[in-house]
Amino acid sequence: MVQTTDTGHVRTITLNRPEAMNAFNGKQFDELTEALFSAGSDNNIRVVILTGAGRAFTTGLDLSEVGQDVEPPKHGVPGLFNALIDFPKPLLLAINGFGVGFGATIIGLADLAFMATSARLRCPFTSLGVVGEAASTYLFPRIMGHQAANWMLYSSEWFDAETCKEHGLVLDVFPDEKLLDEVMARAQTMAANSPVALMKSKQLAMRPIRDHIHAAIDAENEVYDELHGGPENVEAINAFLEKREPDFSKFH
Repeated sequence: MVQTTDTGHVRTITLNRPEAMNAFNGKQFDELTEALFSAGSDNNIRVVILTGAGRAFTTGLDLSEVGQDVEPPKHGVPGLFNALIDFPKPLLLAINGFGVGFGATIIGLADLAFMATSARLRCPFTSLGVVGEAASTYLFPRIMGHQAANWMLYSSEWFDAETCKEHGLVLDVFPDEKLLDEVMARAQTMAANSPVALMKSKQLAMRPIRDHIHAAIDAENEVYDELHGGPENVEAINAFLEKREPDFSKFH
């Protein structure tokens, strides 16, 4: 579900579940967490790129597995979030296609993000009867500005690549066929610099906001637990599985 390749001092981690649009189940949460641990502790690796195989970057949580009796993951969502927050090296996102839910909110936990021209992002939380995750309620306003972030988090609408760039959610947009080459070029530029200085720079950048990120995630989780399994969330999940739009008209 996760593949890794090294190019000099740059490691590319590819989410490789294209048949499911790289949606996360327990195993993929664990494999990506372990891949981050491995890259973080490998002295030869200075910069990491995360991308997806196929049409999607990742469409977030695999809703088709919600409620199924599956083996609990070792790390799961909390473990992956912590691995991203504590990742000691520059992490670049090459968003190759659709990014939904965590496929969008992960941007706040990465250092740089780039999108393919055809890629689109969506934070669908309000349409699912829940709230944002991965500290997006704290990080997105810092990245995008108050109003753009609120529109993205409240509306559950799609944002195309140029709109994401306009609002600072990604640094740049490249033609689909050039995305990985362009991101790799930037990763190699960074990796040519002092590895200690890179890591120390990231430590300094994260120091003033790390506690705020954890606090935001705790607050989001508290509200998510309150709403998850509630009538509006159940309606949204049923609508997804039945391939229809949710109907919230009966709720007050």
